Amino acid sequence: MADLSLLQEDLQEDADGSLDFVSQDEMLTPLGRLDKYAASENVFNRQMVARSLLDTLREVCDDERDCIAVLERISRLADDSEPTVRAELMEQVPHIALFCQENRPSIPYAFSKYLLPIVVRYLADQNNQVRKTSQAALLALLEQELIERFDVETKVCPVLIELTAPDSNDDVKTEAVAIMCKMAPMVGKDITERLILPRFCEMCCDCRMFHVRKVCAANFGDICSVVGQQATEEMLLPRFFQLCSDNVWGVRKACAECFMAVSCATCQEIRRTKLSALFINLISDPSRWVRQAAFQSLGPFISTFANPSSSGQYFKEESKSSEDTSVEDKNRIRDQEVPEDVQIRPEDVSSDPSISNSSVKLENMVEEHAETSRKSPGEISVPMDSSLLCTLSSESHQEAASNENDKKPANYKSTLRPEGGTSSPDSALLDQELYNSFHFWRTPLPEIDLDIELEQGSGNILSPERPEETPEVTIPGSSNITMATRKELEEMIENLEPHIDDPDVKAQVDVLSAALRASSLDAREEASDAEKRSDGQDALGANELPNCKTTHDASVPLISDAVENMDSALRYIHNDSDLSTNSSFSPDEERRSKVQDVVPQALLDQYLSMTDPSRAQTVDTEIAKHCAYSLPGVALTLGRQNWHCLRETYETLASDMQWKVRRTLAFSIHELAVILGDQLTAADLVPIFNGFLKDLDEVRIGVLKHLHDFLKLLHIDKRREYLYQLQEFLVTDNSRNWRFRAELAEQLILLLELYSPRDVYDYLRPIALNLCADKVSSVRWISYKLVSEMVKKLHVATPPTFGVDLINELVENFGRCPKWSGRQAFVFVCQTVIEDDCLPMDQFAVHLMPHLLTLANDRVPNVRVLLAKTLRQTLLEKEYFLTSASCHQEAVEQTIMALQMDRDSDVKYFASIHPASTKISEDAMSTASSTY
Repeated sequence: MADLSLLQEDLQEDADGSLDFVSQDEMLTPLGRLDKYAASENVFNRQMVARSLLDTLREVCDDERDCIAVLERISRLADDSEPTVRAELMEQVPHIALFCQENRPSIPYAFSKYLLPIVVRYLADQNNQVRKTSQAALLALLEQELIERFDVETKVCPVLIELTAPDSNDDVKTEAVAIMCKMAPMVGKDITERLILPRFCEMCCDCRMFHVRKVCAANFGDICSVVGQQATEEMLLPRFFQLCSDNVWGVRKACAECFMAVSCATCQEIRRTKLSALFINLISDPSRWVRQAAFQSLGPFISTFANPSSSGQYFKEESKSSEDTSVEDKNRIRDQEVPEDVQIRPEDVSSDPSISNSSVKLENMVEEHAETSRKSPGEISVPMDSSLLCTLSSESHQEAASNENDKKPANYKSTLRPEGGTSSPDSALLDQELYNSFHFWRTPLPEIDLDIELEQGSGNILSPERPEETPEVTIPGSSNITMATRKELEEMIENLEPHIDDPDVKAQVDVLSAALRASSLDAREEASDAEKRSDGQDALGANELPNCKTTHDASVPLISDAVENMDSALRYIHNDSDLSTNSSFSPDEERRSKVQDVVPQALLDQYLSMTDPSRAQTVDTEIAKHCAYSLPGVALTLGRQNWHCLRETYETLASDMQWKVRRTLAFSIHELAVILGDQLTAADLVPIFNGFLKDLDEVRIGVLKHLHDFLKLLHIDKRREYLYQLQEFLVTDNSRNWRFRAELAEQLILLLELYSPRDVYDYLRPIALNLCADKVSSVRWISYKLVSEMVKKLHVATPPTFGVDLINELVENFGRCPKWSGRQAFVFVCQTVIEDDCLPMDQFAVHLMPHLLTLANDRVPNVRVLLAKTLRQTLLEKEYFLTSASCHQEAVEQTIMALQMDRDSDVKYFASIHPASTKISEDAMSTASSTY
């Protein structure tokens, strides 16, 4: 007992001492407490001071001198020897700076004078934790624009440049480079270009530390996007090329990851001629990790070749404008009729008159070949009809365009205008206007005597579709592109040879070598064909058509009989719709079917190879998923006219063994449908869509989430076919997957607008009523909205019998349901119908309200509670029941009075007052409707 009494006395003394300590602190001023704990030898006390600085400032914010005194004490606390105290202080600096800006506008220099020097000084602190917190604080201050521009130039950037000096600490240098790169988008182009860019370029060439080069490579895209195209091409691209060939694979991998951002900051020519070859090197890198990153960036990089002027999409053929029609017609003709060796891109046509006399560069030409083609007679081949090619002589084109404008018919002027360069303001017109398919691709109308035409038609010399004489025929495009292809193949093989030890690289070299031999064979065949065509054309003289008056004799000669020799080569393109079903292609035809002129063919070939099973073993097991993820972007870049290049790849991905790949396609199939248009969607996407409907739930959910987006793109007849399959969504692999049914209810609400009242009643109504009786409350809540919207649609339909029948079914199946949950669901549906004005109140009073009021005598309190809330909070708020003194209003008031006398206290409560909550979901929660 004595020991217990002594213990009690000690506890009492300790309690008295602690009370004295608390009372002493309370007697101190905020500044006094700050000084007391800041001078404490206990580290935790000083940490507490740093943590409570913002609270101290709030207490003294009314006195400017006290605020300055607190800021001065912060400067002294920054010299603390304990790193944890300095780190804690730095974490509070952004909050203190924001407080100073918001509450002390009279002392704008407070942050610049007291806080910013601490942040900048800590960037070089010896402790890693302090440096990290200061870097985070600096970025937060820049992001919130709390640092003045002048301070950034004079206080922040000089310190960072000093920290990245050659003699700086390695860790500090690496962190400083990272900070410079991250702050570049926040400080803008001017400061970045003047102060950060020179040092950044130096750091890219840091020969001693690969960590610095790796940081530069990882942030290269951000710097390019800030400084713009000119600085990127002049200063940054040479450094980027060095980084892409760095001897450390981590640096090359970082370059591959930011390739898209770098590409976006360059012009189309550099992107096509230089970056493409550089990217091919990364894809063929000896390191698997570099190849993996490159293949992941391949799709995004290809998307940078998209033409912004023609990226606008339309879907229905009949809904597009005249400009869109012309572009689509042009693209379709190019897709169907232009072989690989005669295609021309609109953006390749020069807009400079001084250059227009040279031959137009084709897509995949290298620079050496471009110089050669300028020295050639300069003739380019342009497809004009399904069996007609036009050879445009650039030597006489501009002269003819200026001398014979008055002689040419209107459509003939349009034929020549796109080829001719112009420096007038008309050059700013959209491609859709310059390349009008009706004018550009149409054969000029000559004046031909009918008898002569018939005579020549019987003689098989000149058909009505080929009315003009062809004094000379030259098609250099074929051999030119063959030469360019061989040049590309040789360069690719040369780049891959140093890494021939890698089995994957060796396989690529074998394929490229075979392609090189094939191209050489094609070149010899084309040369012999060209000689035959020229010999045949020399025999065709101008005197054979004495009465055929052409508008332009030498400028636009047309190929006649020579085109027949190319029919076999073009036949697989003419029958484009049969490509997917005809499997008896020769290898050369199959290769040509995947040729396009939008992106470099080597890039597209690498993208298409991502579905090769060997890639999963040598590059990345999820490479097919990356291919599927970027496919809509690639399809948008190529355009629907080049869909034949991607069709086989898409079908391969759609049948991939990995459900993640199919799931990715399922989530994006509606976007791809918009890109391809209704015809290609019906032919190629609908079968795949149907397959996804029968796939795993993980794949079906992707289709289901965008069911409305996809079905609205289909023709009405095709859309109706899916009415029979909607019921299948109610069946899932796992019955506990209630979110699947909730998504179905959401989509059915959107689908109501796509179908007729008859279809809604026959097919959607049973599904909606089934969902209203679901075991999960979340599904039921959405279904109530679905049923109410269905009532609204069917009521306004003609005849309104569908709406009446649906209401009667609701009354029968739910209003009189033996289970209380069904009767409660009926009240919920009525509440939703009232809130969303799905029925006029007079119609509601006739069809639904009598059955609703009968539930006032329901034996389950939950039903009566919801009824009281619905009547009191929803029904009586409608103007129909506020202004009119009808029998319906009297019946409602009598029901409410009966509910106010109910034996259940909750029912009486909700029938008497107006609770704040009127939301249907909250009503459900409050009435225990969330039971399963």
